[in-house]
Amino acid sequence: MRLVPLLLLGLTSGVALAQGGAQPFMVGAREFATLQDAVNAIGDGEGDIRIAPGTYRECAVQAAGRIRYVAVEPGKTIFTRIACEGKAALVLRGRGAQVEGIVFSHIEVGDGNGAGIRIEKGPLSVSNAMFLDSQSGILSADDPSGTVSVDHSTFSGLGHDPTGTGAHGIYMGRYRSLRVTACRFERGQGGHYVKSRAPMVEVLDSSFDDSHAHMSNYMIDLSNGAKGRIAGNEFVVGRDKDNHSTLITVAPEGAKNDSSGLVVENNRARLAPGADFKPVFVGNWSGEPIVLRGNILGAGITPTARRWM
Repeated sequence: MRLVPLLLLGLTSGVALAQGGAQPFMVGAREFATLQDAVNAIGDGEGDIRIAPGTYRECAVQAAGRIRYVAVEPGKTIFTRIACEGKAALVLRGRGAQVEGIVFSHIEVGDGNGAGIRIEKGPLSVSNAMFLDSQSGILSADDPSGTVSVDHSTFSGLGHDPTGTGAHGIYMGRYRSLRVTACRFERGQGGHYVKSRAPMVEVLDSSFDDSHAHMSNYMIDLSNGAKGRIAGNEFVVGRDKDNHSTLITVAPEGAKNDSSGLVVENNRARLAPGADFKPVFVGNWSGEPIVLRGNILGAGITPTARRWM
């Protein structure tokens, strides 16, 4: 299992223009001064928005169309401290979106659910992105036909919610599916690293490191159960947890989805130095059989336990 490295950041202050004084947002050959202007220019069509390196205190709402948001230099385009509609830096409810190479940091709102990305409708693909020191990373509404995939991205310092109701690295509502590959989750500040109500879930080749977390909760919470596969991941359980009973949960909030045949395989899990808990690796509230095989568990971790509501 390889850990996913953090992207190198060139954080700057203010809003940086592209070299030569060009506007920072490009759609084809057209230049725009704000991200929202670029989104509006695409409208219900399809297009790429190429974003120059810089730190931007702005946000955008995509209400239509298919848009690909691309950092010209991955890791050097940062959206920080501003949320549209009291929700997120990017609020997405068009026909589809892709986000590539962008950093989201310090997004906070009054209800405790400030996110880098709020996906409300349509498919979303995220790659090579970072979500840092905010309340939530990616937060969804419900779209039973929608899919979300997240690849080679980092979620660090997320989960702090001053209202006490809980924020998470990824929260997936009633979407059709969630796929997470080669991602890193670390330094949680509350809530869960991944919380999903989707009936189909894959979490593959990712790392969950609680070593420097504060009051963190479950690593993966399949709140209403799910089919799919959790495989090839690395889990490190830290000392400072709000809930240290279980690493992966299946249907702790009611078995509304079919979980029969869910596969949890070839993962590694261990306690960080100084952690003396005795957690369960997979807690199963669903009442359905799941498949556990090939997992390597450190001392003190029980493979599975049947739970009851």
